[in-house]
Amino acid sequence: MTEELIIKLGQDAMRTTAMLAGPILLATLVVGLAVSIFQALTQINEATLTFIPKILVVAAVLVLAGPWMLDVMTTYTTHLFENIASFVRE
Repeated sequence: MTEELIIKLGQDAMRTTAMLAGPILLATLVVGLAVSIFQALTQINEATLTFIPKILVVAAVLVLAGPWMLDVMTTYTTHLFENIASFVRE
């Protein structure tokens, strides 16, 4: 294995991880910000108020983006397993 191959595999793994985590993190960021603004406007200082909306949004994102996320993970893993012999020889 060459250094370039190891770097490329690491970059691909990090890119895939970012693609899979991005929609969930972005959705929870937006909901958390909206709930924080609501709390600031109404002066409700309840720490547990943000959990239920975030849980619902994460569930909705997983239902909507789940098939795409599974396809990305499957494609990446299949690519790794199909090329593992050539990766080791290089």
